[in-house]
Amino acid sequence: MAVKIRLARRGRKKLARYDVVVADARSPRDGRLIEKIGIYNPNTDPATIDINDQKAFEWVMKGAQPTDTVRAMLSYRGVMLKKHLQLGVNKGAITQEAADKKYETWLSEKEAKIQGKVEGLTKAKDAKRKSALEAETKVKEARAEALKKKKEDAEAALVADVADVSANTDEALEEDVADAEASQAEAPVEEAKTEEVVVEESKAEEAPAEEAKAEEVAVEEETKVEEAPTEEVKAEATEETPEVEAPAEEEKKEGE
Repeated sequence: MAVKIRLARRGRKKLARYDVVVADARSPRDGRLIEKIGIYNPNTDPATIDINDQKAFEWVMKGAQPTDTVRAMLSYRGVMLKKHLQLGVNKGAITQEAADKKYETWLSEKEAKIQGKVEGLTKAKDAKRKSALEAETKVKEARAEALKKKKEDAEAALVADVADVSANTDEALEEDVADAEASQAEAPVEEAKTEEVVVEESKAEEAPAEEAKAEEVAVEEETKVEEAPTEEVKAEATEETPEVEAPAEEEKKEGE
């Protein structure tokens, strides 16, 4: 029976994690398994690889064939190096003590590298977070500076508007004062003109009255002139009347 060391998918959609299992090569991926020897979670940084190295080494030494992904993980954990050293020991090329010492040295160096990588990632995350905070602080400061400048511009514009209004008000007051002074200066002239107009109007009104009086006087004189000949005619008639009546009286006397 061919035995493989492979991954069996677990976890939910888009957030998968895997079990490292020993199973029959003819079984489906998530089917029946012989033994679970570890887990693999690629969602963390660095990826979480938790494998029972002793059991993995035993299965590898028994002839179980790991898949490419599992082989990379076993190399990462040092299982494949331990198998290589053990094969050398079995062949007599190296002693067991030297193989174990070499494996422990490599394992310590590997753990130091892993720890250094973890610390580097942690520092990178901290630096990234710090830079993000600094960038956010700069953005806030720039925004506050822009708001401050906008407020200062608005205040300056308001002061300028107030100054313009004050200047316009002063100019308007000066114009009003000048107009008032001009009006006061023109008032006597207008009053004199008004008085002259009134005098002219009164003269114009008196002129027809005088003309009317003159006409009345002329009419009276004409009337007197006309009456005077009438009186003369009456006087002449009075003087002539006795001469006419005298013969009448004489005729009366003769008749008697």
